[in-house]
Amino acid sequence: MSRAIQDIITAQHATEGAGFPIRRPFPTPQLDNLDPFLMLDEVGPVDWPPGEAVGAPDHPHRGFETISYILSGEKLHEDSTGDRQILGPGDVQWMTAGSGIVHSEMPSPAMRAKGGRAHSFQIWVNLPSQHKMAAQRYQFVAGDQIPLGQSDDGLVSVRVIAGEAFGVQATIDTYTPVTLQDWTMRPGGRAQPAPPREQQMALYLFQGNLAVGPNEEQIEEGQLVIFAEGDSIDLALDGQAESPARFLLFGGVPIREPIARYGPFVMNTREELQQAFDDYQAGRMGVITR
Repeated sequence: MSRAIQDIITAQHATEGAGFPIRRPFPTPQLDNLDPFLMLDEVGPVDWPPGEAVGAPDHPHRGFETISYILSGEKLHEDSTGDRQILGPGDVQWMTAGSGIVHSEMPSPAMRAKGGRAHSFQIWVNLPSQHKMAAQRYQFVAGDQIPLGQSDDGLVSVRVIAGEAFGVQATIDTYTPVTLQDWTMRPGGRAQPAPPREQQMALYLFQGNLAVGPNEEQIEEGQLVIFAEGDSIDLALDGQAESPARFLLFGGVPIREPIARYGPFVMNTREELQQAFDDYQAGRMGVITR
């Protein structure tokens, strides 16, 4: 049974961090979360002049995981565990904040000096209560190491960050079963992925147009599609389309636990949330040493 479309949501424009533009399909007043996903931000694309690129300076997290996926530009990651790395086009960083971490996400020194196009995704994935205080973990996969799936006719290609597509399995280790994939569909392409039935699935289109679902409903750039339960997802791009379609296909097994959330912390109760603020203010989440 093909998955029907449950809802279509248009991303909202906003500004985050020190002043970079984003498109955010959730959380918004229309959609708080997509269990187990807490947030999806498309950062940019923005073309920074030399000396003007900005990012997200030092800030804490507890109780969930952050995913940075770079499409263009460079980002310097630093955190209170001592990790420091420059992420470039195609790279993925999957960071488990767990019991608490302080990190920063800033343009690389070269990006600051020379400017350039910045385009990326920042995604938050919730942790089940038994893992909210897990040890911090940093998983990095270089762009040329991300498994690539492809249709037999070559019209559809998939960068498999988490989950499986076209018989190709991701290398990222996740606490809960999750799918996260970057799909490119060329004109005339068709696909019918079959993610695990128990996963709640969605699609965010960030380039072009796409026909989705059993009725081939047309969606536009900047729209999020939430699917109902089912066995497969119908995707197609008209052979006369002027450009490829590019989208994130993602989902996961819902955790179905209470969420107490404020700013950089996501816990299960207000008491745990208050403890997170107390621990951060007391310095128990560490500092970034430079």
